[in-house]
Amino acid sequence: MNKKAFIKYLLSQFKLIKKKNKVKKIALHEPSFSKFDEINLKKCIKTTFVSTFGYFNEELVKRLKIITKSRFVLPIINGTSALHLSLLALGIRQNTEVLMPSLNFIASPNSTLYINAIPHFVDVEEESFGIDPQKLKDYLSKVSIIRNNKCINKKTNRVISAIIVVHVFGFASKIEELKKIANKYKIKLIEDASEALGSIYKNKALGTFGDIGTISFNGNKIVTTGGGGAILTNSKKIYNEILKIYNTGKKSHRWDLIYERKAYNYKMPNINAALGCSQLSNLNLRVNKKRKIFLRYKKIFKNFEKLIEIKCEPKNCKSNYWLNTILLKKADLKFRNNIIKKLNDIKVFARPVWRLNHRLKYLSKYPKMNLDKSINLEKRIINIPSSSHLKI
Repeated sequence: MNKKAFIKYLLSQFKLIKKKNKVKKIALHEPSFSKFDEINLKKCIKTTFVSTFGYFNEELVKRLKIITKSRFVLPIINGTSALHLSLLALGIRQNTEVLMPSLNFIASPNSTLYINAIPHFVDVEEESFGIDPQKLKDYLSKVSIIRNNKCINKKTNRVISAIIVVHVFGFASKIEELKKIANKYKIKLIEDASEALGSIYKNKALGTFGDIGTISFNGNKIVTTGGGGAILTNSKKIYNEILKIYNTGKKSHRWDLIYERKAYNYKMPNINAALGCSQLSNLNLRVNKKRKIFLRYKKIFKNFEKLIEIKCEPKNCKSNYWLNTILLKKADLKFRNNIIKKLNDIKVFARPVWRLNHRLKYLSKYPKMNLDKSINLEKRIINIPSSSHLKI
């Protein structure tokens, strides 16, 4: 079938989905709330402990430890702040380079710039949309040298200090291969698992492979605390470093207000944690619903396999399918934009992937490898409605 026929069919299917859901518009991804959420919020309000101290904050930590099997967990105000603290806790210094994909949400480069470090953009591969291990390995062998137990960029003479691996749309990057590269080149590894809560790689939660991992609980994630995130680590040293700086640097005292160092007010409020506790109670159910949505999409569009595919989880990954994705078989920006426009015209809020980071004006001056795969994928990716309560 041709492109015109596909768009016509696509619109007809989403009109049926709107009718089935009895709605006039379909969001890309909106939160699902239950009576249990309301009960928890009311309980928190009744205690009056709605800020950064309270029962629910500690309860959220316990539940995340069980789910992720991470030794240490810290609830934070959002995923970007979690990345910022992660860089600080790992001792990443100003004017050192942090590797990250250009096909990426803006949090990675922004948090890097917060500490006056240098974003360094690397390419991705198609299977997972994550960093391409082989291309990264080849690149580092050419541009870097190990000197005094540090990875030095031979061109800039700066230290390459860290890599931020992003698990895009809930798909696992090739994290074990990337971890080996990071170890070889003496680079700290941060996992941005903001979109991947509930996703598993080889029976292990994403966000728990690196030195440190981050999660987001934004309103559009599989589980929400309104605004919020979390840091995961198995290192007591890293955990203690974050404790020093994530909650204003205040010294413990019965009444006196003594602040010991420059710090950040990044601790999650108790009222947000109350919502998170109830949301986490049915995480498995949400993941299962979203996996069924993927299967329904795959069935609906099976007759268009020459034009598009519904993106499937990579090998060894059980994905939460945070955002279901249409992947065009060939790079075609005009076709991609036409699909998105037609869907939005009928109030079905599809979107393209993020604008590649290195194309953004304020980030264009920073170092990058050849990014041909990212440039190709940018013209092919379309995210479609994926709320866990959506009836397909």
